[in-house]
Order: sequence, then C-alpha cells, then structure tokens
Amino acid sequence: MSEEKKIKICIFTGTRADYGILSGLMCEIKKSRDFKLQIIASGSHLSVRHGYTVNEIESDGFLVDKKVEILLSSDSPSGAAKSMALGVMGFSEALGELKSDLAVVLGDRYEAMAMAAAAVMHNIPLVHIHGGELTRGSMDEMFRHAITKMSRLHFVSTEEYRLRVIQMGETPDFVYNVGAPGVENIKKIKLLSKNELEKALNFKFGDRNILVCYHPQTISGSKKAEKFSEVLDAFESFAGVKFIFTMPNADCGGEAIRSAIKNFVAKNNKRAVVFDSLGKKLYFSVMNIADAVAGNSSSGIIEAPSFKIGTVNIGRRQDGRARSESVIDCPADSREIIKAFDKLYSEEFQKKLAGVKNIYEKKDTAANIVKIIKKMYVKIKSSGEKAFYDINALK
Repeated sequence: MSEEKKIKICIFTGTRADYGILSGLMCEIKKSRDFKLQIIASGSHLSVRHGYTVNEIESDGFLVDKKVEILLSSDSPSGAAKSMALGVMGFSEALGELKSDLAVVLGDRYEAMAMAAAAVMHNIPLVHIHGGELTRGSMDEMFRHAITKMSRLHFVSTEEYRLRVIQMGETPDFVYNVGAPGVENIKKIKLLSKNELEKALNFKFGDRNILVCYHPQTISGSKKAEKFSEVLDAFESFAGVKFIFTMPNADCGGEAIRSAIKNFVAKNNKRAVVFDSLGKKLYFSVMNIADAVAGNSSSGIIEAPSFKIGTVNIGRRQDGRARSESVIDCPADSREIIKAFDKLYSEEFQKKLAGVKNIYEKKDTAANIVKIIKKMYVKIKSSGEKAFYDINALK
C-alpha cells in the first residue's frame, strides 16, 4: 500500500513506563503494510530531571514526529493542572498537523487524559489500552475511566477488566481482552547477565537485592497520607540487602520522594543506588536478578510475576488492581513492611513463587491489537455516533 493510503495511527507516550509497554505495539505498527506510525512524545520524556527518555525512543529506531513540552517546575496540584492545559493545546496543534486517522493512548495518567481530550475535539477516534482497571489510591483511577468513555476501541488486560469496560456502557464488539502488552515485551528483550548488568550500572549486587519503584499516592481520602519515610525506615533495618531505586514519575508530591531517596542512597552508598530512569532493558534485567519489586508501581503487579519473583506492594496506590499470587500487600508502616519482607523470604513463599502464573499474560498481544484495529477501522469510522451500551436494558 502506498504511503498516502496507509492509515495513520498516532501513538502517544508521556512517560518511560508507558513507552516500555507500548514499544512492542509500535514495532508491529511500524512494520505493517496497512498503517503509518506516528509518535507524539511528551511529559517526563522531555525532562532532563527525569532522564530525558525520549532518547530511548529514538535510539530504538523510532521517529518521534512531535515533541510537546508540558511539564512545569512545580509538582503541586496547580502545576499538574497547568501542565494538562498546556498538553491539550500542544497535542491539539500536533494532531492538526499530523492529520492522524486514529490515536492510541495507554492507561490513566493526566498527560494521556490531555491527549485524549485533544483527539476527541479533532474527531479522531481513540484506541484505549489498559482500561477497566482499578487503582483507588491514585487520581489515575478517574483519568482511566474518563479516557474509556472518550474511546471507540478498547484493549484490556484481563476478562474482569473487559466486563468492567462493558459495564461502563461500551459496546462488547469494541472491547477486547488481549493481555498486557508490557508482559509480552519481556520475552522480546534480550536481558543482560548479572555481570553485564553490574558493569552497566556500576553497582555490585549482593545475596539479596530489591528493585524499588515508589510513586506519590495522589489520593489519600480521609485517611492519613502515606509517609515515604516509613518505607525507608524499614529498609534501614534490612542488613545485607541491596536496593536499586528508580525515581518516581512526574506526579504531585514527587519531589519530596526524590529528595528522600537521594538522602537514603547517600547514607547507604555501599548497598543502594538510584537512577532517574533505567530504560526498559535495564529495568527488566534488574527485575530478572532481584528477589522482589518493592514500592507501589504497577510493574510490580503486572510484569514482575513473569519473572517468578515477589512483589511487596506498599500502600494504597494499587488498591483494586487484580493480582497474581506473588504479590504481598502491606500498608506504608515500617513494622508492616518488615513483616511483608519476612514473608517474602520465608521458605513457604519462595516455594510458591516457582509455580506462580501471571494473570496478565496472553500470546501475541501486540500482533492481535494490530489485527483487530485493521478489522475494526472501517466500522469505527463509519459508525457515526458512539452508542451507549445499556446493560440494564438487557435484563
């Protein structure tokens, strides 16, 4: 098919995390004869403070069509809201120039919400990945469901989530359970050996190693806000354990966590190291060697079980998200965190890890997404108004 006749699919990526998940799908679209890949990069990808991770996208061989800067120096609610406003304006301008036929957004962040709003105003059908999930301890919960209602085609990661998206009024024919793209990507990446990884990170692993990824809890409700100091107090008591930290994402309250991590690493520089961003290859390579992922990142819930390692999920950020048996939940309390690590290293739990199955894993996730988009494109473009699927009317 000639370039002029190809369907232009615009992928939006605003963080290192969503690029790590989307990269496999981007490869499938890029090699397709029917589609032309477009990429808009924004958010922390363009922040030196967060590792300027747009370089990773380009080093992987992708052309970034538009780079839209939206981050402000403030990590306050007002700063985040202003970043969203800048995003809507910048993404609208980019979409107007790219003349995309479809736009793809993943998940639940405020950057993705701004992109979705801009696409809707341009009457560009949205394809949403990872809808239907719950994370009650984060504002992402609201953004995710709002993006679902803006979208025309949905790719979810479990059957539970497929049914929830339908419950929200989305037509079943447009909702597909394909598994989690990030889980499939693990099998496509050649991971570094322990020796290679130690050289790449300039860090010597110990007998026990923990990968730590902790983000702000952006919703506290009526409960006391979580204190990251409780997490670090627990870590201080773990003699002989080494910690590999990645910095938090660009959320409200992230700067306080960044500062606390830096202080902890400075005090414990023989057994702790921190990186603004590891990139997907190094991140998964560390996960492959670590005993567990600790913190409150979705990667501990979705990807870590594929490595048959434990996850110590701290606090409420991931409340509601479906879990494999390798996940240990605990509140952000130093005593409870210590108990969780005791369970992690117990003989009984270590034996159980060998038989853990990742509930988010399905075959050919990215390829199936591309096939379904190709099959559904004409139907989406010709369907006119988006219908509300009323499950109550079926009773």
